[in-house]
Amino acid sequence: MAKVTRSQARKRRHIRVRKKVFGTADRPRLNVFRSLSNIYAQIIDDEAGVTLVAASTLDPQVREQAAGLPKLEQAKVVGKVLAERAREKGIQAVVFDRGGYVYHGRVRALAEASREAGLVF
Repeated sequence: MAKVTRSQARKRRHIRVRKKVFGTADRPRLNVFRSLSNIYAQIIDDEAGVTLVAASTLDPQVREQAAGLPKLEQAKVVGKVLAERAREKGIQAVVFDRGGYVYHGRVRALAEASREAGLVF
């Protein structure tokens, strides 16, 4: 039997989560992707297939705020900026899609920061 890699296992978990989590126009999906050096988050309307709002550690606005911070703190900055951009677009409630990652560490920090900034999920 072939060995399953960590990324293959995450993709399998993500597919399983996506069977249940679906974003609508009223309550879009907040998706998280985490790489070794960066974290990305976007709010997606799955009915229209459109990304409504996005933020990551690569954005110029986030990059200047997160310069020199540890990764956990950078994730908090991304969550805060994402929530601010969502409120500007009139989005208040979302469905959280952890992307197959464990709700721990940077993923949890991003989620809690976006909650504190005004998103409901």
